[in-house]
Amino acid sequence: MKKTLALAFILATPILGLAQKSKPDAALLLRDVKVLSADSMQGRLSGTEGNLMAQEYILKRFEEIGLKPFNDSYKQHFQINNRRAQVEQATNLLGYLPGKSDKVIVVTAHYDHVGQRNGKIYNGADDNASGVGALLAAAAHFAKHPPKHTIIFAALDGEELGLSGAKAFLEQPPVPLHNILLNVNMDMLGINPKGELYASGTFHYPQLKPYLLKVKPRKQARLVLGHDRPEQGRDDWTGQSDHFRFHERGIPYVYFGVEDHPHYHQPTDDYENITHAFYPDAAALVLDFLELMDNNLQRLPVQQPAKP
Repeated sequence: MKKTLALAFILATPILGLAQKSKPDAALLLRDVKVLSADSMQGRLSGTEGNLMAQEYILKRFEEIGLKPFNDSYKQHFQINNRRAQVEQATNLLGYLPGKSDKVIVVTAHYDHVGQRNGKIYNGADDNASGVGALLAAAAHFAKHPPKHTIIFAALDGEELGLSGAKAFLEQPPVPLHNILLNVNMDMLGINPKGELYASGTFHYPQLKPYLLKVKPRKQARLVLGHDRPEQGRDDWTGQSDHFRFHERGIPYVYFGVEDHPHYHQPTDDYENITHAFYPDAAALVLDFLELMDNNLQRLPVQQPAKP
């Protein structure tokens, strides 16, 4: 287990700002997933024409929502050093909404996928167009309801190539690392017939558990905590998506995702297989948690993240 940031949590003090039951635009959520997982995007492999098309769509949505760019650009280019990579450069897309505080919540979802294999397109509707759709929905909500904390919305590239985009973000962060209080990562929110969305990370950061327990179930989705203990082996999701790069530096995270399903990393991960009733409610649960944290993070002491 890596070094973790020890945040004191005073159980005797009541949690402020219960989740407000905000409701993302379900039709827009589903449209974003449908566009990003279309055959024309060619599976969004980093460095490909399809990946560039996905970038252009996400950038258009950033502008529509009103996210602010860093240094007049939403793009953060970086080098990929991975033997599986077919290209040397990839691109993170970063926008933010300023808060009353310079302390930061970073919301992440990777937009790349695995591309084409043996003549078949791996569209990655759940992995991870669904996470990007939820990220855009959260950004739209906070654009209309300005946050207390600054929130960075990072659509990351290169997750399928060694979590490269998250690594690059933290090596060249747009804000000082010590200002980042929390990472909320979304990776696969769209397919679960049981209505279960997992929130992983409280084993490492138990001070966040009371907040997650305050998130009330939606009609079609409920939170389940877990998949974060070392003894679980492959069922420990600590290192399985971009949140791990934040964890390496001792920055607390919560990772939202569904358990693996038959479409995971298969050419059948298509828009048609998204659980249309579940997905908008799953995105709403993440938004409820973000609202809770925006209302409460100022009550946690600020400490310098551990070095990797």
